[in-house]
Amino acid sequence: MKPDAQQVKTVLLRLQDRLCQQLSALDGSGFAEDLWQRAAGGGGRSRVLRNGGVFEQAGVNFSHVHGDAMPASATAHRPELAGRSFEAMGVSLVIHPHNPYVPTSHANVRFFIAEKPGADPVWWFGGGFDLTPFYGFEEDAVHWHTTARDLCQPFGEEVYPRYKKWCDDYFYIKHRDEQRGIGGLFFDDLNTPDFDHCFAFMQSVGNGFAEAYLPIVERRKVMPFGEREREFQLYRRGRYVEFNLVWDRGTLFGLQTGGRTESILMSMPPLVRWEYSFEPEKGSPEAALSEFIKVRDWI
Repeated sequence: MKPDAQQVKTVLLRLQDRLCQQLSALDGSGFAEDLWQRAAGGGGRSRVLRNGGVFEQAGVNFSHVHGDAMPASATAHRPELAGRSFEAMGVSLVIHPHNPYVPTSHANVRFFIAEKPGADPVWWFGGGFDLTPFYGFEEDAVHWHTTARDLCQPFGEEVYPRYKKWCDDYFYIKHRDEQRGIGGLFFDDLNTPDFDHCFAFMQSVGNGFAEAYLPIVERRKVMPFGEREREFQLYRRGRYVEFNLVWDRGTLFGLQTGGRTESILMSMPPLVRWEYSFEPEKGSPEAALSEFIKVRDWI
């Protein structure tokens, strides 16, 4: 039986609406919307909030693209997809707060289906969410990972440990030999035991993001900060940019399929800095970050 892509699309559009409403309510500002079409098939709905009360930039994008051939970024780890037409849809969000004590966060959920005449469709779900703090707070990390674990529980005891590890492995900046943040969940190629089970899990991850992230924002958004914290935040944002442009498969997929460049690169922070051979002062809160983001069990 062919999966119901239209049903997935309806759920994803509702998820985008709900996330924008939740973030707007917290921030006090609204999202600007761009509707776009892709010449080779499909399009999307990009929403970006800029210079808000809490968020310097927040983007929540929906895209649904289709084409006659899968791009290299997809067939590299799934060679059996070569020569198939494809349909890909998803919601992705990236949030860059003003306050350095509020972590940056990213989430996405997506669905792929690849087909060719005379063969069964190949389909799968993917997604996850991860947290990138600039200043580490134990209670935030524990809350984040506890929420991730709890949403995985109905799908099996082994799900959270597996997808936590996958997240730690994926959001690793190889050329810096460091984690991008404290991880969360990452899953891909999910198509067993059946469509309904996988679809339910994707929805659980999509709905769980706000529950994991918004309480942390509420707790940290009022903390006073100065130039020192802001400079460190901009420096650490550089790592975020490096990962997205060098290692992120989603960025590559979007660019290789002729997606809308502005929407793909809305994940970039509006301001960022690099400093040659920067070393934080020993014993400082800034120096503590490198230890805080090392892989560990938070629960």
